[in-house]
Amino acid sequence: MRAIMWIYVCIIFLSETWSLHSGTNENTSLKASTTSPPKKFLVHRNAAFNLGSDAYLNCSDKTWSETMYVIWNIEVNNKSCKIALSNDGEGKNTCNDGKSLRNTSSGQSFLHIPGFSADDVGVYKCESAFKGGSENYDIDVTLTVSPNISAWLKYKDNKMVAVCRAERGNPPANISWSHTGNLETVKTLNDSNGFVTVESYLELPESVTPENLSCIVRHMSWNQEKTLVPELKKGQSSEYKTE
Repeated sequence: MRAIMWIYVCIIFLSETWSLHSGTNENTSLKASTTSPPKKFLVHRNAAFNLGSDAYLNCSDKTWSETMYVIWNIEVNNKSCKIALSNDGEGKNTCNDGKSLRNTSSGQSFLHIPGFSADDVGVYKCESAFKGGSENYDIDVTLTVSPNISAWLKYKDNKMVAVCRAERGNPPANISWSHTGNLETVKTLNDSNGFVTVESYLELPESVTPENLSCIVRHMSWNQEKTLVPELKKGQSSEYKTE
């Protein structure tokens, strides 16, 4: 009888031990499934650069001590190319047009575009991977060109008309007048190279003398607006007087 009881106790002990080990395995599996995935950031932004300037684009504020690799996929002027660099020094550049990856004095990576031109306008996609996640940027890059500006007066149907022109700029300039007139017309002309000419025509009321009239031109490439005083002179469609 005692032998039978001893066997029964052993069976219970083994059953509890197996149950304990099974529970440990299930807890381990649960912990693995709750591991957080790497963080991934996606940012869309716009950038504009003046014609002929050196352009700089950054993909992350992380330094190379934190970064594993940086990859730029570039689509410009019906051309696609790639520039990449890893923290072990391995690199790739298929652009072959002067674009390159450089570092700041603190070790942050950036893309350098020398002598920015219409051929560099396009979409720049960058991925920067670091410990714990990655940053992805889609950057629409455009060209900024300062327009040539002029203003003059002319007679049309026995009425005085002031004309203000902002020629071959990008993006289009904004034109306004110091006085409102009886009729104001704005024409926008686009050329094949992507530049835009804006012309504003103002029919002057009798109460406004030409000497007191001025044209104000604003453009994103300028720090300040520019003011022109139109003059009535023969053959002066491209000349102006600046206050």
